[in-house]
Amino acid sequence: MEIVSRKEQHNINKLHKRLRRLVGTAIADFNMIEAGDRVMVCLSGGKDSYVLLDILRSLQAHAPLPFELIAVNLDQKQPGFPEHVLPGYLTSIDMPFRIVEQDTYSVVKRVIAEGKTTCSLCSRLRRGVLYRVAGELGATKIALGHHRDDILETLFLNLFYGGKLKTMPPKLVSDDGRHIVIRPLAYCKEKDLETYAQIESFPIIPCNLCGSQKNLQRQAVKEMMQQWDKKFPGRLETMFTALQNVQPSHLADPALYDFRGLKTGDGPVADGDKAFDPETFEPTVAEILSLNKG
Repeated sequence: MEIVSRKEQHNINKLHKRLRRLVGTAIADFNMIEAGDRVMVCLSGGKDSYVLLDILRSLQAHAPLPFELIAVNLDQKQPGFPEHVLPGYLTSIDMPFRIVEQDTYSVVKRVIAEGKTTCSLCSRLRRGVLYRVAGELGATKIALGHHRDDILETLFLNLFYGGKLKTMPPKLVSDDGRHIVIRPLAYCKEKDLETYAQIESFPIIPCNLCGSQKNLQRQAVKEMMQQWDKKFPGRLETMFTALQNVQPSHLADPALYDFRGLKTGDGPVADGDKAFDPETFEPTVAEILSLNKG
């Protein structure tokens, strides 16, 4: 039996508290969960969804408002998928669950040419099944395990490859208007989730369909962000803060801001012209040290 030092236990407790606080803050900021909600937690078997379920269960036990949780796993019939792992784990923690069997694996392999990225089609098929199941279960919210780094990666994928300034929102309504999707881990760092999952020894199930594909655009963006995080600590936090501090008048989308209707006036304008003012940016400590070394 591994002995945990007092310092290690202190750090573990701090991590648990930090993640619970961040999830609770995200839920409050975006009104993700309300009294009487039945929340369907999508459990893939990966680290993120395990942590999501664990923290939501902890918050449920201490929440001032009542809400239900039900875990749902989509068995996509991937070869070698260990069907017993999730039912065994969920039963052991006394968690209501439903396993949905849908052979989306064969569809993806039939439609997508060998060597091509399968993630997009796989995601669409999975989403359709989960929306159907949410309706059958009477779920009022669908909780996904996307975290802060997923949100930033999606921002850059859209920016670099899609020509769009958009990402995964912490809360959205499905295209058909029937479901609300929430991402309670929106404020959480991936490396914190990895550490949490290791501490709790969750029975992780690797994805051998899309997660094993190399040289994907998302993987390239992830590596770029990891390099930034090592060289310039705090940069990712600043970028995520920018997503919550958007100024449409200083972008270039006429559908988002009424540029055509701008008129002069007698008084100051809140979103007025600062074109002749110098931009001031506070460098991080790591950037300052890097400049000094140069």
